[in-house]
Amino acid sequence: MYYIGCHLSSSKGMLAMGREALSIGANTFQFFTRNPRGGKAKALDVADCEALNELMAKNQFGPVIAHAPYTLNMAAKDEGLRKFAMETVADDMMRLSYTPTALYNIHPGSHVGQGSEKGIELITTIVSQILDMDGKTPLLLETMSGKGSEVGRSFEEIQTIIANCGNHPRLGVCLDTCHVWSAGYDIVNNIDDVITQFDRIIGLDRLKAIHLNDSMTPFASNKDRHALIGQGSIGLDAIVRVITHPKLKHLPFCLETPNDIPGYQQEIALLRSLAEKAPN
Repeated sequence: MYYIGCHLSSSKGMLAMGREALSIGANTFQFFTRNPRGGKAKALDVADCEALNELMAKNQFGPVIAHAPYTLNMAAKDEGLRKFAMETVADDMMRLSYTPTALYNIHPGSHVGQGSEKGIELITTIVSQILDMDGKTPLLLETMSGKGSEVGRSFEEIQTIIANCGNHPRLGVCLDTCHVWSAGYDIVNNIDDVITQFDRIIGLDRLKAIHLNDSMTPFASNKDRHALIGQGSIGLDAIVRVITHPKLKHLPFCLETPNDIPGYQQEIALLRSLAEKAPN
């Protein structure tokens, strides 16, 4: 079974997202834990979470992905901003304890001129503190495209954070196809080599989810501009090879393409059809 879904709005509640996912042929989905450009979160509705859990169990959903707000920066120069990031992540992780299949995904951060080594140090401090709190939700570091001063542009940077956090068992990775392509990992022509490299540096046991996105910009451009599936420089064939790769196909795949719900439905149907027709 392939777990393919897309990013949905959480404004109507958890159960509503599950129902919307079902209506478009998805069996996983991603949502923002709170306003992606701010810090406010809706009041926690435990009954709504429980209803979603029941729906997902009945319909054989894969893990779902909760995405942290874009505004958080665990590597910020300003101590207040780092404290805000830590408090927000801690609150999100507490809320996600009511959705046991959820994975919590976060962009590692931007060192804003302090250098990647300092950025990694600051990120490690916050991530370690979060993981030391009671909880069961896996925390995923997203692979980044390398624009500006982003940390996480290479597998080595991600692995350094993991190692500095004591290789905590709940610390994983979400691989974004647009980001890694833009960062210089050739998933179009050398997907096996990229997977081997990931396994050697980080370990495939750490890979918990994949964002499926085509790219508006060329290979190794260090840009973060997602394109519709099959309409970018990665292409449909390469995206299908990612989904059907024997070392990846068990993972939840979530679209973050610049689309609306009907468009997501079409992409999910296309990818599911091609994946199921692909040779094993």
